[in-house]
Amino acid sequence: MPGPVVVVLAAGCGSRFRGLDHKLAQKIGNASVLGTTLRNVLASQLPLVVVATARMAEIARRSVATRDIVILPEVGTPGPLPLGMGYSIACGVSARPEAPGWLILPGDMPMVTAATMQALARALQEHAVVYAQHRGRRGHPVGFSAELYSELVALGGDEGARRLVARYAAHAVEVDDPGVLVDIDTVADLDDLRAGKLPALQP
Repeated sequence: MPGPVVVVLAAGCGSRFRGLDHKLAQKIGNASVLGTTLRNVLASQLPLVVVATARMAEIARRSVATRDIVILPEVGTPGPLPLGMGYSIACGVSARPEAPGWLILPGDMPMVTAATMQALARALQEHAVVYAQHRGRRGHPVGFSAELYSELVALGGDEGARRLVARYAAHAVEVDDPGVLVDIDTVADLDDLRAGKLPALQP
């Protein structure tokens, strides 16, 4: 039986990142932030779908097949669509409606390991909602079982899945993976990651 689908969110505008280019296109070693995230997902051997803008889709295609990419307009594009994180989650989940569950992973979290994703996938076999935790601190990914499909696809705008995590008995999966706490929101975050200076990883 296939595992849950990892929904990689790459359609945000990265408004807090003040660099010259989008944060997901920034380099970490020989790959972009998004490319590194996708490499880790592929190493987990779980199915995936990437929800991206057209520009980020170009980066994603270097790692994954076009059929595994859902393209959304840029946030702020005029129109009737309720763009934002919630809508991105809904689109990713609805693209794989037959999945036994979904792991929601922001594209700006390139340090989450394949082992962590596999641990969450196993936990979803017994719990409706799971999330990664390192040293007692809640992080990502967050996983949802198939029974929450109708609620996930009803999300819209910037409404994330926090209310679902709060409503159900979310199960913490303690992992030896500090990457579940590390996202790239600012230029300083990126500089710290490149330099190996990650305050979030300290005891």
